Amino acid sequence: MCGIAGTARIDGQDLGPEADALLELLADTLHHRGPDDRECLRTGPVGLAFTRLSLVDPEDGSQPLVSDDGNLVLIANGEVYNHRELVAGLPAGTRMKTGSDCEVLLYLYREHGLEFLNDVRGMFGLILFDRARNQLVLARDRFGIKPLYYHRDDRRITLSSEIKGLFADPATPRAFDWESSLEIPYLAASARFGGPGTGTWFSGVESVPAATILRIDLRDGRTDSHRYWEMPTDAEEGVSAEQFVERYRALLEQSVQECATADTELGLFLSGGIDSAAVLALAAPQLPGLHTFTALSGGTQVNGDAEHANWLATSLGVENHQVVFDRDHVPTPEEWARLVWLAETPMTGPEVYYKHELHRFARAERPELRGMLLGAASDEFNGGYSDELSGGAGWESFVESLRYLDRATRLDRHPGLRRWWAEGHDFFSDAALAQSLGDATTDVYQAYVASEYAKVQQYNVWHEDRTAAGSGTEARVPFLDHRLVELTAVIPGHLRPRLLWNKQILREAVRDLLPARIAERPKGPFFYGSGTWHAYRMLIRLLRRDDGELVERALAAPGADQYLDGAAIRRRLTEFGDGETNAPAAEMLMRVVNMGLLAEMAAAPPRLSDLSAGPVRVSLATATATGSGADATPFGAEHDHPAEGVLAFTADVQLLTDTQESWFLLNAGQIEYVLEQDSPVLRVLSLLDGTTTFGDVLDKAGVHADEVRSDLEALLGERLLTFSG
Repeated sequence: MCGIAGTARIDGQDLGPEADALLELLADTLHHRGPDDRECLRTGPVGLAFTRLSLVDPEDGSQPLVSDDGNLVLIANGEVYNHRELVAGLPAGTRMKTGSDCEVLLYLYREHGLEFLNDVRGMFGLILFDRARNQLVLARDRFGIKPLYYHRDDRRITLSSEIKGLFADPATPRAFDWESSLEIPYLAASARFGGPGTGTWFSGVESVPAATILRIDLRDGRTDSHRYWEMPTDAEEGVSAEQFVERYRALLEQSVQECATADTELGLFLSGGIDSAAVLALAAPQLPGLHTFTALSGGTQVNGDAEHANWLATSLGVENHQVVFDRDHVPTPEEWARLVWLAETPMTGPEVYYKHELHRFARAERPELRGMLLGAASDEFNGGYSDELSGGAGWESFVESLRYLDRATRLDRHPGLRRWWAEGHDFFSDAALAQSLGDATTDVYQAYVASEYAKVQQYNVWHEDRTAAGSGTEARVPFLDHRLVELTAVIPGHLRPRLLWNKQILREAVRDLLPARIAERPKGPFFYGSGTWHAYRMLIRLLRRDDGELVERALAAPGADQYLDGAAIRRRLTEFGDGETNAPAAEMLMRVVNMGLLAEMAAAPPRLSDLSAGPVRVSLATATATGSGADATPFGAEHDHPAEGVLAFTADVQLLTDTQESWFLLNAGQIEYVLEQDSPVLRVLSLLDGTTTFGDVLDKAGVHADEVRSDLEALLGERLLTFSG
């Protein structure tokens, strides 16, 4: 991952020396994306700024990259996974000057023009200056994994990997776009299919579309758009389910292998579900000493993610760091505002917060780590939401839900008909509606996939990029290899129930790699599901913190008086209780407040480095003690008077609590036991301090020795406790 930015005259003039200050500001703003190196270049009408995070060829991969004839200049953010294969296909005599995986893009462009990305596998945003043609070429990967934004007027265009970089240019409007943002269906979690394109949330800011090349003539600003990839729609008939599974396995293996290639350390987020588990099983043999990171929170304890992740990591012999989120922890208003500014989206919520904190912990724990493997975007294209959308009633019910979404989406386009849409019914036949709306969608599953493709860009890869970038880390997403997505897109209708129900194609593809406990485990939403109330309670407490500071800041932001009802927001916040709540309205309210925060910060853009992210999460222990160093002795075996001795935890053992119901005994950051609330052994363990005698501990706990004898002997035998006479 890197930061790329630039500015160019599009009126036939050259940039002057005054542009150098802007280039330095752009580089400063994107420093967190590339803390290892930076370069600025001004040549003719174009100025480029580059900040580097070194994953491939750390010693010899700096940018800008220049072709051997000097006609092409390139800066790129991302990875070209098949660069060696592409280099081998270049004309004889072509020589690479660096070990950068992106250098091949120069010669592919020289050889193939606007078709130069057709065979490229990877994730990238790029800015290429074609001196000979006096053109600027901008492009992004097929899924928009790597961002690239711009603002332009009739004289100049400014570009940046992050929107906040554009605000370094005085020509860029500094305003949140309330009107356009409110039209993005994903923001309101609307039961509709999303339209094509990605909103940027800010006035005057545009995004280079995914799978698209923009070519700008620097003499007059004329711009051509070339789409180099589309989601396939023609089904592959005559292919068996077994053949699809076999092909999926082979492609996934190759994708993980490519994503797990780097010259620096990589880590992996392990949730305990099939997606990250599959990536782990395929990546672990290639990455000896791999470290995985799991959130231990109220939600992940209740839904089983933390337990399954730790169990799987132990089974596969890899390190698993269980990052503890205490049940009562709430970020400060400044920490939340910083996160929203980093993420640049009002859709910042619990998932974004927890992932950001995991990245911070990982980078602090493993300073040489530069990349993180993720199981993201498997659900969207493998049928991961089918069971949820069907209400557990099967494939036909899932398809019926998609028809409902399609009908609602089509009715939304006709104001008159929308008035009849009440409680999910409008009483009109498809034939009647076709006169106003056109024929009903022929294949609602394809329409659903197209909507998920747009959602991935607007939410998934957007926040995965920013949460990783905030810690100088690159997020890698093996499930967004376009060949995998193409394969699932062409599964014929009669095989979809067999392969795309609850990710069966993935489960069957990796069945031999994973224990059945993981391979068949039902999907559990990240930080949601049965433990949702933990995340929502955090949001409610955050909104109330410091006399509602975030709410008041949002209501005072530019434009808020026109679009927000302050009395309604304050009243709704008051209505929430402080205990369990599964009301999604808590997250919707947070999104409204986030819009105001973005409007405030856009008007007076802060430096990210000036905002506090708070302490890095290592663990939050409510009871922690270390042993005195005495040898462990089985309780009661060699002591006539054990009450006079001292029972203590051994080094690296911690007793932690995350919810009101559950406590955890951790050894070196890994869960060894989950203890029941108010159990006799928990009452004893919670009083151990390394000095109080065992007899006194029993008295304080109100526990008889026989009640805990077998449990304590087991813990002593496993050397989680010591006993000194």
